[in-house]
Amino acid sequence: MLTRLKAPTEGKLAKQICKVVLDHFEKQYSKELGDAWDTVRFILTSPSCWQYAVLLNRFNYPFELEKDLHLKGYHKLFQGSLPYYPKSMKCYLSKTPYRMTSERHQIGNLKKYYLLNAASLLPVLALEVQDGEKVLDLCAAPGGKSVALLQCAYPGYLHCNEYDSLRLRWLKRTLESFIPQPLINTIKVSELDGRDMGESQPESFDKVLVDAPCSNDRSWLFSSDSQKAACMISQRRNLPVLQIELLRSAIKALRPGGLLVYSTCTLSKAENQDVISEILNSHSNIMPVDIKGITKTCSQDFTFAPTGQECGLLVIPDKGKAWGPMYVAKLKKSWSMGK
Repeated sequence: MLTRLKAPTEGKLAKQICKVVLDHFEKQYSKELGDAWDTVRFILTSPSCWQYAVLLNRFNYPFELEKDLHLKGYHKLFQGSLPYYPKSMKCYLSKTPYRMTSERHQIGNLKKYYLLNAASLLPVLALEVQDGEKVLDLCAAPGGKSVALLQCAYPGYLHCNEYDSLRLRWLKRTLESFIPQPLINTIKVSELDGRDMGESQPESFDKVLVDAPCSNDRSWLFSSDSQKAACMISQRRNLPVLQIELLRSAIKALRPGGLLVYSTCTLSKAENQDVISEILNSHSNIMPVDIKGITKTCSQDFTFAPTGQECGLLVIPDKGKAWGPMYVAKLKKSWSMGK
């Protein structure tokens, strides 16, 4: 069953909320988030409240656009003092839910900006990529986080992997749209099953990002096919198994001393904290890295829900701060032998 929403602006088709998904989320998230769920549900089901951050592309820098954003009242994200925040990354956001027009893909012309959910930059910053490092983006499509990584540093080698062939095409197009040719030559794009990466490239990377397939709460709520939505919900319990397998593969691909960041765009504890707890309990060579400082530094722009983990944070959508959901966890591979 679908419930009609009023269109946020005239001339646009109204989005429809999928009641099957909403009812399922209602049962789970009212327990997991408590009173916060009422506001989160309101934001997730009200596209007219959604906000869009503007990530400027340092490879075709839009100076005029930056001036215009200032005039329109946009402010720079992460004005607090994050431990790692490269000056080369510039992202602007507005308190109002205005969405700029996306630029068209034109071969040979680099885009000047990327529109995104501001919370999706947190996993990228948590990874702390430095110039010259070997970096793996294990589940890279549609490519926004890869583009953001390259705003932060010049990796010696960036491996962008995507198993889904349709999403792989999207990833390639995103990279072509934002990254200049000389730098494209340091990027490898592959179509491997991420669960096999650790075996094929053991201990090869300094940093690994696992932005895992998950029950994407925002898009699932607007599923146009109720039967398909019911099927997705019934298969949802299998996602943590896949996520754990991807993380185990990522750990094998990570060199000792390297950092791994896991992220999802779901509120689900089973796909977030429970997955990380399983990894920590089953790998003696994996250590949690405390990132709770980010919640203090970034509270001006994001609302966080408690996770019960020092190595994990959860951004939840809030009024005037409609970012997320985004779960981020940070782990380090020690030099000792693992289980």
